[in-house]
Amino acid sequence: MLYAFSVELTMPFDRALEEVNRAIKEEGLGVVSEVDIQTVMRNKLKENVSPYRILGACAPSLAKQVIEADPEGGALLPCNIIVREIKPGVTGVTFMDPETVFGLSDVPEVAAAGAAAKKLVEGVRTRLTGEQSINLTE
Repeated sequence: MLYAFSVELTMPFDRALEEVNRAIKEEGLGVVSEVDIQTVMRNKLKENVSPYRILGACAPSLAKQVIEADPEGGALLPCNIIVREIKPGVTGVTFMDPETVFGLSDVPEVAAAGAAAKKLVEGVRTRLTGEQSINLTE
């Protein structure tokens, strides 16, 4: 089952994070959560890892559609976008495939929201690179 698609950006992590946030906003999405994995690992496990952020992107109208159709559908939200340093000057951006994830619900309105969300997330990818996605498997 395909659950994500990704691209590599030839730019440092901090710049890539700014570009991802810009593209998210330009697609009409908002970032409702941000988890700094690098800091969590350093503070909780005393481990040094490369920069790694998980951004929770959301389109409020689609989230509303999901929750109204399936009150437990909020467990499928938000759409996660990972920004991680692969090596200095190269940053990976991985996008959760909302169509696949929302497809875990058997409610048709949730599936429709997943298809709409996927178009928005693919728009973010296209704004970043214009490249085709690379599918990842379980």
